[in-house]
Amino acid sequence: MRLTIRSGGQCLALLALLAAGLAKADSQPKPVPIPVSYADLADLADHAPLVIRAQPRKIVQVEPERARGLRAGWGRFYVEAKTEALIAGTAPLGGALIYLVDLPLDAKGKPVPFKKKSVILFARPVPSRPGELQLVAPDAQLLWDPALEGRTKALLGELYAQGAPQRITGVREAIHVSGELAGEGETQIFLTAANGEPAAITVTRKPGSEPRWGASFSELVASDLAPRRETLGWYRLACFLPPQLPAAANISERQRDRAMTAQDYAFVIGQLGTCPRTRK
Repeated sequence: MRLTIRSGGQCLALLALLAAGLAKADSQPKPVPIPVSYADLADLADHAPLVIRAQPRKIVQVEPERARGLRAGWGRFYVEAKTEALIAGTAPLGGALIYLVDLPLDAKGKPVPFKKKSVILFARPVPSRPGELQLVAPDAQLLWDPALEGRTKALLGELYAQGAPQRITGVREAIHVSGELAGEGETQIFLTAANGEPAAITVTRKPGSEPRWGASFSELVASDLAPRRETLGWYRLACFLPPQLPAAANISERQRDRAMTAQDYAFVIGQLGTCPRTRK
């Protein structure tokens, strides 16, 4: 066997190249978590009697065989946490909390580290078990930061406001009435709401003008203003209306009016845009 002896200078050069390669690998950008969308926050906050800022102190992974309904690639964790603040809710809380949470795992089978980091929990109390929480969704824990808390508080302010838009469950009926002039008319789209309160969308057309539309979530307050994107009114419509007008809901009698009703409904859906969600 023939050995090649390198000089000290050559060895140093090789070590320098190796170190540079390792430094370059370490400097590669790490995946950045996708921030939760307005719809993500609304999905959680809308069903949470309690919104809490807490700091996990003890984390134990639940054995997979005991974690019923766990998604592939996720882990379930038992968490003991310290209460930091009650962001919303009226249930009494002590200084210690316990709960279960599902989190996605990386290639090494580990979740994003969250021990001794602040988190926001969307939860409900467990009856007769002080300090025990049930998250409103298996993954209803978000890593805290000041911006996220600010967004959450703003959304909660919308949810708790008097006359806040209620949950929309579908379209009850829709009708178009043509005006006296060509291109003039109005479409009324009546919605069904979870609490039984009236809600409606109105589309108004005038000759030579772009159609205008607005939404009302109260029989007492009519509106010709469309809700702004990433507000509660927008969320109620963009995230829960069917993409096409159900044929059975179109009660216009003339074929021309039926076609205009469907067209105006499609116009509203296009104006609302998509409802992006990052939670799976």
